[in-house]
Amino acid sequence: MRTGKWRKLGRIFDPRDFRLANGCREFAQAPQAVVFAGFVRIYFSTRCPDPAGGGNYLSHVAFVDVAKHSFEILAVAAHTVIRLGRPGCFDEHGIFPLHVLRHGDLLYGYVCGVNRRVSVPVDSAIGLAVSRDQGLTFQRVGRGPLLAASLHEPCLIADPCVRVVNDVFHMWYIFGAGWQRSGASPTIDRIYKIGHAQSPDGVRWTRDDGRQIISTRLGADECQAMPTVIELAGRHHMFFCYRECHDFRHNRARAYRLGHAHSDDLLMWTRDDDEMRLERSADGWDSEMLCYPNVFACDDAVYLLYNGNDFGRHGFGVAILD
Repeated sequence: MRTGKWRKLGRIFDPRDFRLANGCREFAQAPQAVVFAGFVRIYFSTRCPDPAGGGNYLSHVAFVDVAKHSFEILAVAAHTVIRLGRPGCFDEHGIFPLHVLRHGDLLYGYVCGVNRRVSVPVDSAIGLAVSRDQGLTFQRVGRGPLLAASLHEPCLIADPCVRVVNDVFHMWYIFGAGWQRSGASPTIDRIYKIGHAQSPDGVRWTRDDGRQIISTRLGADECQAMPTVIELAGRHHMFFCYRECHDFRHNRARAYRLGHAHSDDLLMWTRDDDEMRLERSADGWDSEMLCYPNVFACDDAVYLLYNGNDFGRHGFGVAILD
């Protein structure tokens, strides 16, 4: 297989057109694909108002089943895929994203759990859940996380992508370098980078604590998120999204776009955003930002799922590698 260029196939799912579980009607963030024999299941995170009030939201996991290659919608989950964590736990207020990996007869679900803070909006950590019913539901291995804040990764452990290569589990994830205000703005924004960890079993992880593995293009405060790794033509490729630290929510010039890096050993990465670049559209649902990519192979094709404007409020689309 040779590398090539992405060709957009359009938006394939808009949550406003369906009735999802837990009363969620907007957002389909961080799509994550798992290929089955006759279809592709795409997990994503929704948002719905917190019954406790306060203007806060909860992020729940849902999924949509689509036909291979045509991406025709076959079914949408109307049940709770995984329950949120108990009060005080790392995933009490949301799961965003759920990354799913086949492991023998099981599906391992690597959970990015969100919990609110006082001085900053949220913190996050990575946990593990397991599915024994082919991904319809997931149950936690334990109430606590696998990876959380550490000596050199002080906050915001999130966005896991796990691959098994030569019997070793590799995880790429993001870690928070801290929070920062812009001048006199009341808003405090997070800074995060992409890191790496290894495991013999997918449960016990050894991380390169605090080592940023992807170089920056926007300076030291560049935010990098949602790494996804695939092997193409004998080389490992990582796709991710990146943005400025401040003024990124409604400023197209500072909003999320997609980045790329390649590696021959999974440890050292060379960034080259121009290789296999996907551009924002001139208008429409993905004209302002591209974010939260997920790359997967299906039969002889390679696809890229991604969110568009407003961080996936109105769904996700797909591109194919020509």
